[in-house]
Formats: sequence, structure tokens, C-alpha cells
Amino acid sequence: MAFLDAQPGLGYPAAAGLGLALGSFLNVVILRLPRRLEWQWKRDSREILGEPEIYDPPPPGIVVERSHCPHCKAALRWYENIPLLSWLALRGRCGHCRAPISAQYPLVELLTMLLVLASVWRFGFGWQGFGAIVISCFLVALAGIDLRTQLLPDQLTLPLLWLGLIAAHEQLYVDPKPAIQGAIVGYLSLWSVWWLFKQITGKEGMGHGDFKLLAAIGAWTGLKGILPTILVSSLVGAIVGSIWLAAKGRDRATPIPFGPYLAVAGWIAFFWGQPLIDAYMRLSGLR
Repeated sequence: MAFLDAQPGLGYPAAAGLGLALGSFLNVVILRLPRRLEWQWKRDSREILGEPEIYDPPPPGIVVERSHCPHCKAALRWYENIPLLSWLALRGRCGHCRAPISAQYPLVELLTMLLVLASVWRFGFGWQGFGAIVISCFLVALAGIDLRTQLLPDQLTLPLLWLGLIAAHEQLYVDPKPAIQGAIVGYLSLWSVWWLFKQITGKEGMGHGDFKLLAAIGAWTGLKGILPTILVSSLVGAIVGSIWLAAKGRDRATPIPFGPYLAVAGWIAFFWGQPLIDAYMRLSGLR
């Protein structure tokens, strides 16, 4: 895509439009995938336990079913699906029943647009830029799902891991060896914390999806990206989590999703991992 690199006046508006469209799709993934998985889990459980089948129609799929209002179930017209602009034009309300539309929709679309623009600004319009868009979209979807449901589905973490290893095979960002090391160390580092915490307290301090997400981030960033990701996610998680617990009046036993902090830290490490490492080494006096 050297043409777009040479024509930023065309490339960046196209990237912005792509980002809004991808953000609209990610909203569908964030809202529908957990419901679809829960429906499948219940169905599988009844089959394993030998329970009689009951009529339980599947929730809307991610691709086939049209978008609709969650309140009145009215199908949205094509112009009501225009990312960001339709929400602004409707003033955040359904055009049929006038029920409020969650601010999640424009926020995810706007965030995705900014991340896509950052991807092509940092890596250009070639394969590196495309890969940066891919990991950015996966991280947005995973963070959104974890915030809403405290789930990090294998249907997203494992493909992200394999795509990172494929990118390493093509040497887009890191070589294969550091990518494999990053995936292994990423998984084992959080698994070790989980295992020790469970031995000491008898409780599980985090979900297994967090291990897989950090492994996927390690596949994209290499071994050098694991330390910045853990440090940034732990720092941001401690600060934001404490503020959230205090604001909600909850105690420390309240579960807090860790996936969004890993996603933010992993994205930062992917884009600016080496400068972060250099800054840490200077501050710690190791360089």
C-alpha cells in the first residue's frame, strides 16, 4: 500500500472510516458473543448431564442477524447504523421507542477509529499497519467483553495468540524465537501468581483468560514486551481499581476484571515497548 503512504490526505480519512466501521462491528462482538457462548454452554451442559431438551432459541449471531434496538427490538434502518454519526443525529435515543442508547456504541467506535489511525501512523499502510489494526481490534473486543462479563473468551484470545505467532513467522515485528518465548513467559508468569495465591489463600485470584491474553500479547511483542505489560497493567489496575472500589463502596473482595488493564498495557508495549524498557532501565539505575 505504498500509494496510501505517499497520499496521506487520502490514506488517513480512509483509515478513519475503516476504524469507525470496525468499531461498529466490535460493538456487535462485545454484546453478542458472550450471550452466544452462554447459550452454547447451557446447551452442552444439559447434554452432558442427560437433562431433557428445552426450547431455548439461540441469541442473535454476530454476522447474520440485523442490528436492533435492545428495548423495543425494532430493526434499525441502514442510516441508523452509520457509526458515530447516527448516535449523534438521534441524540443517543432509539428512533422508534426513544429509549436511551448506551454510550458504549459511540465510545467503542471512536476508540477504534483512533487506534486504527495510530496503527497506520506508527507502522504505515502496509502489512505492519494491518497487523497493528488486527491486534488493536482484538484488544478492544476483549477489554469490552471483560468489562461487561468478566470473561475473556478462548474464541478471541487463542486466535490472537496464533496470529501473533504467524506475524512472527513473517518477521513483521519480532522474530519467531522471541515471540514463542514471550507467549510462554506471558502465560507462565500469571499462572505462577495464580497458583501461589491459590496455595496461600485457597482462592483463585484471576481467571485463566488473563494467562492466555498475556501469552497472546507476548506473541506479538516478544519476550521484551512482557515486563512493561505486567508493570503498566499492575500499576493502572491498582490505581483505577482502588478508585472504582472506593466510588462504589465495595470491599477488596469484589472481583475486578484484569483484562482491560492487560489490553491497555499490551497495546502500549506493542507500540512503544522498547522506549518503555529503556526508560525503566534508566530509572532503576540498571543502565
